[in-house]
Amino acid sequence: MINVVGVDSDPETGLINLLGLTQSKLEALFEALGEKRFRATQVLKWVHQLGVSDFQQMTNISKALREKLADIAEIRAPKVLQQLDSNDGTRKFLIQVGGGNAVETVFIPDGDRGTLCVSSQVGCSLDCSFCATGKQGFNRDLSAAEIIGQVWIAAKSFDQLREGGPRRVTNVVLMGMGEPLLNFDNVVDAMHLMMHDNCYGISKRRVTLSTSGVVPQLDRLGEHTDACLAISLHAPNDELRDQLVPINKKYPIATLLKSAKRYIEGLPDSHRKITIEYTLIDQVNDRPEHAHELAELLRDVPVKINLIPFNPFALSDYKRVTERALRRFQTILIQAGYTATVRTTRGDDIDAACGQLAGVVNDRTRRSQRYGLNAGATVAAEEPVRIMSSAT
Repeated sequence: MINVVGVDSDPETGLINLLGLTQSKLEALFEALGEKRFRATQVLKWVHQLGVSDFQQMTNISKALREKLADIAEIRAPKVLQQLDSNDGTRKFLIQVGGGNAVETVFIPDGDRGTLCVSSQVGCSLDCSFCATGKQGFNRDLSAAEIIGQVWIAAKSFDQLREGGPRRVTNVVLMGMGEPLLNFDNVVDAMHLMMHDNCYGISKRRVTLSTSGVVPQLDRLGEHTDACLAISLHAPNDELRDQLVPINKKYPIATLLKSAKRYIEGLPDSHRKITIEYTLIDQVNDRPEHAHELAELLRDVPVKINLIPFNPFALSDYKRVTERALRRFQTILIQAGYTATVRTTRGDDIDAACGQLAGVVNDRTRRSQRYGLNAGATVAAEEPVRIMSSAT
């Protein structure tokens, strides 16, 4: 039995899944095996740069070590249940994560850039009123292997993981299903793998974590990563945000923005900006007075603003913002001196647009326990339910 802190065997297979192990954890594992630490670098390259999952193909590792690894470990990505390709080049994966659960991952091409929207949890417990994921409840956190496995799957689908393969996945956004900061350790490990030179080598400016505002974890984030930060704001005042994003009752806007500023100011290149995500809902938060209030709210915060038209879903009475209201809102922000972009709808022909990600979740969340902070106290639903992710 190998005993290494942070390195656990799968309870079903008894094997250690190397896919989600960072370099430091791999080094600790090889030391426990009586091997040199540099073996970790070799394995990282085989797995994340060349897409190899068979130890016997790792030709710069001795046969004895390959056999030893095969006895105690595996390289296993989640299973792809379905892949759909949109007319606009968007690619969506339905990924099985056990227990009757599935999450979705979406690749969005844009010229030379390819952005992968990654999920971090099965469902979500924050219950934002405009998000169908929250309406369906929470089941569990994804493991680091399941999170980075989404990147591995997408890259392999484009033949990226080979010597000289095309670099299609250039950006990753943790904006899919779940609240990333409520799965802190696994998300941080996966981000390390995304940015590691011996893995995917994605720039810290091209990996973005989006949070609804779990302030204590956001305050920790700067100690572990220097990835980009997006705040899922959606309202210019606490009264309205309390209705849209209930965690605001615990961590109001002023507290959240102060924490976000501390994160940015603590980065080596502190001139970076926070992305403010603002989902526009017809006659709810899309009026000129809301735009003016938002402009004043963010006056002393280094931000760029991403406006997201709400995508209706069956469990909500909200309506999509009109084009006129959207452009009016954007114009007010631009005239106030902000960079304000509109998120383009992509992949809606395969239900891969923002707000349309669909998975299957066995809801284990007690509705009386809000904010995802006590998600351990749960009950199982009798049947899986279809969900949609906000993907914001």
